[in-house]
Amino acid sequence: MKKLTKTLTYDASTDAVGAMLDDPAFREEVLRRQRVVRGSADVDGDVVRIEQVRSAGDVPSFARSFVGEEIVVVQTETWTSATTADVAIAIAGKPGEASGTIGLTESGGRTTQQVDLAVTVRVPLLGGRIETMVVDLLGHALDVEHRVGQEWLTR
Repeated sequence: MKKLTKTLTYDASTDAVGAMLDDPAFREEVLRRQRVVRGSADVDGDVVRIEQVRSAGDVPSFARSFVGEEIVVVQTETWTSATTADVAIAIAGKPGEASGTIGLTESGGRTTQQVDLAVTVRVPLLGGRIETMVVDLLGHALDVEHRVGQEWLTR
């Protein structure tokens, strides 16, 4: 198991950041900017579901036989309050997943989004290397989400 911790800061209230994270248009803009092959975002009450298909073209050769030509990732966020969510990320058809939490904290008109995930890949011998690859992929995706979010909140 590998851990991913990301702290994203926005010059906005938790209400504004929460509304952004609850907006399917924001989530779809993030998917476009992440250059996924295809993707969708659905918000149903307190549950956000993001499905994305990524090309495996950039995947290192040691992992390509594990992931195939495309990687289907389904992320489900269950918001238990206005500032806290449980996150589950499934890699469809593969023995790997991530789970954790998202928390929003406001101080002085700025909001900090704390993302804590644990990534597990159950593949003998290669699991640790693939976990590192998944952590890097998720970290990059959060960096893109942060850039889009900063722009979004200034509109």
